[in-house]
Amino acid sequence: MLFFSFFKSLIGKEVVVELKNDLSITGNLHSVDQYLNLKLNDVSISDPEKYPHLVSVKNCFIRGSVVRYVHLPADEVSLTIYI
Repeated sequence: MLFFSFFKSLIGKEVVVELKNDLSITGNLHSVDQYLNLKLNDVSISDPEKYPHLVSVKNCFIRGSVVRYVHLPADEVSLTIYI
């Protein structure tokens, strides 16, 4: 529940989600569920030449089990809230 609560506090913030297939997706976090599935708005892809079919995607749902990393802006993280 710690990660779920943490990601819920980031709703509306811009995050970069790196997937296990090396695709990085940048977007605004719209929602997260208990399985850490993510919904992103205003999506952009890190390598549009490699993934041209994803250039037109503006909103996406990402299954939690395919996420490798979630990169956060440093100014959005406050560890004192969760300790």
